[in-house]
Amino acid sequence: MLTDLEKNAIRDHYRAISENLPQFTPRPSQREMIAAVANAFSRSKVREEGEETPVREGESIAVIEGPTGVGKSLAYLLAGGIMAQTRGKRLIVSSATVALQEQLVNRDLPFLVEKSGLELSFALAKGRGRYLCPYKLYQLTQTNAQTNLLGFEDVPSVMFSDKPSSEDLDTLRKMADEFAARRFNGDRDTWPEKIPDKLWFQVTNDRHGCLKAACPNRPECPFFLARETLETVDVVVANHDLLLSDISMGGGVILPAPENSFYCIDEAHHLPKKALSRFAAEHSVNLAMWTVEKLPAIVNKVAALTDKTEPANLADEAAASLQESLSEWLFHLSSEPKLDLSGKDNDPVWLWEDGKIPPDLALLVSNTHTAAKSLLKNIYSLSDALAAARRDKDKDGPLIDRLTGEFGLFVARVEQIAAVWELMATEPEEGQEPLAKWVERKTGDKNDYIFNASPISSAGHLANGLWRRAAGALLTSATLRSLGNFDLLLRQTGLIWLPDTTTLALQSPFNFAGQGELYIPPLAASPKTPDAHTDAIVEWLPKLVSAEEAIGTLVLFTSKKQMNEVAMRLPESHLPYLLIQGEIPKAVLLQKHYEAIAAGRPSIIFGLDSFAEGLDLPGDACVQVIIAKLPFSMPDNPIEKTQSRWIEQRGGTPFMEITVPEASIKLVQAVGRLIRTERDYGRVTILDTRIQTHAYGKRLLACLPPFKRIG
Repeated sequence: MLTDLEKNAIRDHYRAISENLPQFTPRPSQREMIAAVANAFSRSKVREEGEETPVREGESIAVIEGPTGVGKSLAYLLAGGIMAQTRGKRLIVSSATVALQEQLVNRDLPFLVEKSGLELSFALAKGRGRYLCPYKLYQLTQTNAQTNLLGFEDVPSVMFSDKPSSEDLDTLRKMADEFAARRFNGDRDTWPEKIPDKLWFQVTNDRHGCLKAACPNRPECPFFLARETLETVDVVVANHDLLLSDISMGGGVILPAPENSFYCIDEAHHLPKKALSRFAAEHSVNLAMWTVEKLPAIVNKVAALTDKTEPANLADEAAASLQESLSEWLFHLSSEPKLDLSGKDNDPVWLWEDGKIPPDLALLVSNTHTAAKSLLKNIYSLSDALAAARRDKDKDGPLIDRLTGEFGLFVARVEQIAAVWELMATEPEEGQEPLAKWVERKTGDKNDYIFNASPISSAGHLANGLWRRAAGALLTSATLRSLGNFDLLLRQTGLIWLPDTTTLALQSPFNFAGQGELYIPPLAASPKTPDAHTDAIVEWLPKLVSAEEAIGTLVLFTSKKQMNEVAMRLPESHLPYLLIQGEIPKAVLLQKHYEAIAAGRPSIIFGLDSFAEGLDLPGDACVQVIIAKLPFSMPDNPIEKTQSRWIEQRGGTPFMEITVPEASIKLVQAVGRLIRTERDYGRVTILDTRIQTHAYGKRLLACLPPFKRIG
């Protein structure tokens, strides 16, 4: 329950914004969101000393759809920041895009602090890979990396596989000098020039190669200094990938622990699929073979330095066993008809139906899993022994340090292999969701195959790893509902299992009926006949889009093929004003678009799915949005195919349970490109008659803003 202190603080700081910014207009929806966030966080359960961890059922979690114009970030930063301070928590704000992260750190948080008087400290959280490792940098610049990293001719160096050029060495020396002089803080994003990925990889921080407390450069390590900062600030700004990485490692590793954190997850509609990607695993057969072939040499060096012969011998045995299994896999895969390359443009895929292991390969899967698991266990033992040896002052510290860095890369690769086979060997109990399992053959390298395994839903991982542990959480975005409800999101995120979760759909501040129109022309063909539908679009576009008015038009396609065909068949009168996604960089395309409007010329953007979300074209930059086709995406990847079969086996219909609800979200997002401010106006045109002729179309139509219907 909110205390009087918290209520007063929220009210006073919100009022201060109005007083310090005369043009600021308090919005009812924004106030409602502030109250909802504060109330949710106030219900956070606290673990009392000596008691067990409280059971959380979603009482401190809110799912809030806040349309464009509500002012979501100000609402959750104000309420979340105050609640985090009064309840002794960190506020972790996570976004899906770099653009929103930069907006939060560079604009929204400074604005809140300045205008509201709320004293909030904040920092941007980044993954290890964005930070310099001073130890690696100094080692490389001092030795010039002209000899093998370990000094042993028989052990290949992975970390410095390519000898740096003189230009690269100059860059590294300059970097070392600037870092030593405290003019460079070790954050890759703050270096004034672009650093090639291959060069940065040689000096970046990584989990397995890190010497941690034993590192002589630990006091100046950019990653650990940044990590310590995250434990002292009020607000941590992260992204979904970093948040999910932290959760997958148990939480509290990269970011503050979930039990000590309130989460504000913006752009939350991206979270389920990002989580699915994070909890999946894959590995290349060729890279795995190379790893197990080269591993014994470095294992022997580790054993010699640490006197750990037993885990070294066991690791060698496991590596040999894994190599034997992988060779057997190559034999089977080379003769698998589904992986035949003849006559195929795309990489062929062998999907294991329902995630079930083919009976004739069950023993091989088991053997591969056992070998990978044993190898990882003994590699971990050797890694621990190296860490212990580094703490022993009598040992050769510099040699152990260099060996630790290289061995760490092998540990990471073995982890990747073991993760795949842990999933491959898993067979869920009857009635449980299957795992998607498949093998892909790379057309670029006829002798390489990729093993893949993934859950078909991230709901369980999110429910157990995040929601049931977090002190509180807000999930928000401009579009969270599908077909008018939150059911799809709650299922995909696992919040369906936390019955006390609050859901709220805020009202838009825009007058849609007065600002916009919706038109559905009587096309002669539907997308069910693709060629005829393309003909109809080509016929209608010149009628809909003026080649004389200085206004912007956004035409959205679901198919690149159709987009290009329509572009080729446009009348010559329209071609000078056409900008096509993919032909030039997005930033250049948008610049040309704005320049055309400013110069009094029309501008027509042809775009695909990515332009249907996150594209902000206010005013005359977008007066018409034309949607060529309802944004259905059919299950065409192994995860979606496995999920569809699972739904069918339960008596459901994938099209109605997944395809239509997801299309509803995409359609609302696409339509949302039109009205971005209270001053915007325009028309949405949908060139797909199914929205009127099919029952699902009417449900999709009912979820759109209440524009004035014309035609």
